[in-house]
Amino acid sequence: TVEKITLGDVYETCLAEAPASPVAEKIDPEAGLMILYTSGTTGLPKGALISHRALIARAMAFSTELQLPRADSFCAWPPLYHMASTDHSLATLMRGGTVHVVDGYDPDAIIDFLSQHYSGFIFLMPGMVRRFIEDWRASGATVRGLGACGAMADLVPADDIAEVTALLKAPYLNSFGATETGLPPASAGFLPIGQRPVALSKIQSAFCELRLVDDDDVDVPIGTPGEVAVRGPTVFSGYWNAADTNAHDFRNGWFHMGDVMRRNSDGTLDYVDRKKYMIKSGGENIYPAEIESVILTDPAVSEAIVVRQPDATWGEVPVAFVVPKDEDLTAEKIQATCEQSLSRYKRPKAVHLVAEDALPRSTTGKVQRHVLEARLVDGSDD
Repeated sequence: TVEKITLGDVYETCLAEAPASPVAEKIDPEAGLMILYTSGTTGLPKGALISHRALIARAMAFSTELQLPRADSFCAWPPLYHMASTDHSLATLMRGGTVHVVDGYDPDAIIDFLSQHYSGFIFLMPGMVRRFIEDWRASGATVRGLGACGAMADLVPADDIAEVTALLKAPYLNSFGATETGLPPASAGFLPIGQRPVALSKIQSAFCELRLVDDDDVDVPIGTPGEVAVRGPTVFSGYWNAADTNAHDFRNGWFHMGDVMRRNSDGTLDYVDRKKYMIKSGGENIYPAEIESVILTDPAVSEAIVVRQPDATWGEVPVAFVVPKDEDLTAEKIQATCEQSLSRYKRPKAVHLVAEDALPRSTTGKVQRHVLEARLVDGSDD
């Protein structure tokens, strides 16, 4: 019987009445443990069914690739309906560690945790790193001890990565994972403390197999962008009540992530962009992440998001939304930065300088590109 239990007095009563001895019933490893919803940055979120097997394998990946101690402490400040906190919290508890739950981004609570407890890892999300740096400096705190920090380095300004790692005395996790796959497929590398990264090539996880394929599911050559297809013990069991989507995404026995990467000759992997969010301009393929990474090289930029806008001549063109870190930043300066590194057809046709709170975000903090697209269409960002 499934019963809805609300956190609070009801939960505490159930917890107090629970038997002290372990449950004797054997659980099928493939039985569903939880459903986590994807971020839905380009459309509606989907429920990802994660099995006991997958969660245990994810815990093993955390322990191995992040070299976490057995009795660790973890600060679960991202929401528990997001894999960032849920995966790592359960993994920590399985190792006999302690989870400190914080209600969202509470800088005082997070700084207090890092000042008093050793932790093998703390999540830092794109969009909050600069704010965290400022909060940390204002506090004057000293970190007790930290193994690693970060996540999704591709979306964080390089200067911020150098600064936050120096402050926390810990390397930055150069991750590429997903709700559907956990920490793998390519989160086995770290960015050095205090250094401004010039490349963000990923190292493949030991807990998965990974292919890069074209539209016909044929492996692409070294140096050619291809969709990431992955299989391994950390992979989820499919989307809840979405048979057609599952048949497509799990074709030929591999889960197709919808992300595009490029494999280098040394085996490392460079993230290109979401396959489903590619801009088709005049017959050319444009990946927004490439433009965003160029804009983020400007130390006066805090955040950059590139979306597509309909165009009568080219079909679609890229448009950038940029959060300034420096009040002297102008759209012209950003265009000049793009001119130095991007082919003409890849350069943004317009640059909108916006405040951080003007960017629409999902419940997990990711910017919702489809909302920005709608603003361009209805003219609210003119």
